[in-house]
Amino acid sequence: MHSPSGRPLSDVLFEIASDTTRPRISIGQLLRALDDRALAALLLIFALPNAIPMPPGTSSVLGTPLVFLTAQLALGLSPWLPQFIAKRSVARTDFAAIVVRLAPWLARAERLLKPRLLWITSPVGERVIGLVCLLLAVILVLPIPFGNMLPAAAISLMALGVLERDGVWVIAGLATTVAAIALVAGVLAGMLKAAMLVIAHLF
Repeated sequence: MHSPSGRPLSDVLFEIASDTTRPRISIGQLLRALDDRALAALLLIFALPNAIPMPPGTSSVLGTPLVFLTAQLALGLSPWLPQFIAKRSVARTDFAAIVVRLAPWLARAERLLKPRLLWITSPVGERVIGLVCLLLAVILVLPIPFGNMLPAAAISLMALGVLERDGVWVIAGLATTVAAIALVAGVLAGMLKAAMLVIAHLF
């Protein structure tokens, strides 16, 4: 799994996390470090931390950019973020902790990913993937209990598939999308039922 410069994505992330000259790392700095072209890599960076337990506040910092980035993937655009998002930052130590936790996952992916079923990651296919990821990103940023991990996992799988043109991983991401939507629908239905019971009790 490589960045636009040809270096493994994990190496780029470790380099950023190890830069002690800056106490905080902004989303804009990540964009520049990835040469502003690795849209799939950016989707992975912002989605994967939400798929595993992370420090509080991580989803609020990393979730919103996913909406913009997935929309750009759906439209076939280069990655760009407005300044109010690009300026958001996390402490370098927190970012380093995230990278350390993600490293084993990235290492496994780098060994398993390979170009397969290339028609799935064609330009048209990428736009369809972008639309699906946009739906998942919207779900992820909403305050739905248990509503972030499965959508983030689905986006991560599809981002990995797009990054290395591996249609098998995209299919795995689509299957996870079905599970994520089913889970969120169940949670929302339960919340609605509970709210109706409370209202009925009050009146």
